[in-house]
Amino acid sequence: METLHLTNSHFKSNSPVNKLIMLLVVLITLFLVLIAPGWKQAMLSVVLMAIIIGFAIMMIKKSQVSYTLTASHFQQHLFKGGWVVRWKNIDSIGVCTYEQEGWHQPLPWIGIRLKHYSPYLNAICPRIATEILLGQRALLYLGARQNNCETKFEDMVLDPAPYINKDGMQFDGLQAMLANRMRYQRKFYGYDVFISASDLDREAEEFVGLARRYLAAAEPDA
Repeated sequence: METLHLTNSHFKSNSPVNKLIMLLVVLITLFLVLIAPGWKQAMLSVVLMAIIIGFAIMMIKKSQVSYTLTASHFQQHLFKGGWVVRWKNIDSIGVCTYEQEGWHQPLPWIGIRLKHYSPYLNAICPRIATEILLGQRALLYLGARQNNCETKFEDMVLDPAPYINKDGMQFDGLQAMLANRMRYQRKFYGYDVFISASDLDREAEEFVGLARRYLAAAEPDA
């Protein structure tokens, strides 16, 4: 399978959005120069506009989420870092659902079920682990409510209990919290790692189909 790069943002150096921003900067700059009462005021206006545009561009970049799919691994890239899993360590990928009145309703999340937690825990950076723990609390709460254990939510949200894998390796601190969160989410939804549908450049079902093709083409775990 060929290497594929996906992103939820169209902000690229040669994109129409970037060109439009640059055109607006030029037009606004010319407008301010023409109407400003003096060259000092005009320069101040230009500097202020440059700061505003620079801040807007930075916010766009911070919100950008991209993915890399290769023949061997799947990787998520965020502004603060990211995580990577090998296809041979993925058991299944699907759209996350919850049960309501006997019917399974789709959630705006894609779930990944891992075979082993350790490679993922060792590869993820601390800032992203923290972001996952804080940013996916609502998903955890929904699962807890569905399983009638809301009263245990506060204990589950940042469970610091040491996590020991099948080989006897112990994880503590942030890694343990993330591993425990993954265990709870697997119990609730059947998956360990979650991707927000809003971070994709296509529909969730289409992304799942693409990922499954890479998963099927990957070499099996020895």
